[in-house]
Amino acid sequence: MPINPKHAADEVKPEKNQPAEEVFIPEEPKFSLDEIILPAEVKNQILDVATYADNSHRVFELWGFKRTHKFSRRIGVNLYGAPGTGKTMAAHAIARELGRKILIVNYADIESKFVGETPKNIRKAFEAAKNSDSILFFDEADAILSKRVTNMTQAVDVSVNQTRSVMLMLMNEYQDFIIFATNFISNFDPAFMRRISIHIKFTLPDEECRRKLWRMYTPPEVPNNLDFDELAKKFDGISGSDISNAMLNAAFKAARLKLDELDKSLVFEAVENILASKRANLAFSF
Repeated sequence: MPINPKHAADEVKPEKNQPAEEVFIPEEPKFSLDEIILPAEVKNQILDVATYADNSHRVFELWGFKRTHKFSRRIGVNLYGAPGTGKTMAAHAIARELGRKILIVNYADIESKFVGETPKNIRKAFEAAKNSDSILFFDEADAILSKRVTNMTQAVDVSVNQTRSVMLMLMNEYQDFIIFATNFISNFDPAFMRRISIHIKFTLPDEECRRKLWRMYTPPEVPNNLDFDELAKKFDGISGSDISNAMLNAAFKAARLKLDELDKSLVFEAVENILASKRANLAFSF
């Protein structure tokens, strides 16, 4: 969940017809561990992952795990949970903590309308990460790690299974970090679950985190009558991105109404609108 508006600048997206090898370009991580507000338990799990490089010599060399775990120098990390809870930010923070760039892969970057091309693009992503010594990060990973088709009836089913098989093989061979993020861990194929060594669940912020997020997303320059304790208690079941959007929406409405301060009633209204949209989305999902 982002907490610094300066990081929210629009990113340049690769054009659809851009060659795959040009899509997989590593970038500097955008966030650090200090910029993520998470429950203590989740943050400690992130720290365990982020300190892997520092501790690998002790574990594998001094403690002898290089003999018992010969092919475990790779580490697969799956960040899963509700949308807007900080999974993508955490992937960036892990890469920054490790002092490496991050290579972000979305399924849209590797999917091809030509049967058989998607596995080739996956290989290119792994090669690009290896050649640039970057952390490989698959966002919305359930799109590529989903269950394989058991009752194949058309060519696309064969292609899906071929893609999954190539992904499994590459994961087995790759001796480095791979990070995955998903909102739908239930869609993962069990074969992928077994090959990912660490799964970290991201939950909606608790009251303490919500209080910090409300405070963080309220610039000191804006005149307001907000009570952060009240906001944290009043609105449960919202994510960090919900809080960010609510504050910005309320600020723009206050500006449109030519108000001298950001009144808490506008923030309440903005949050209620977000909650209403979530209820509507759930209703139409069934």
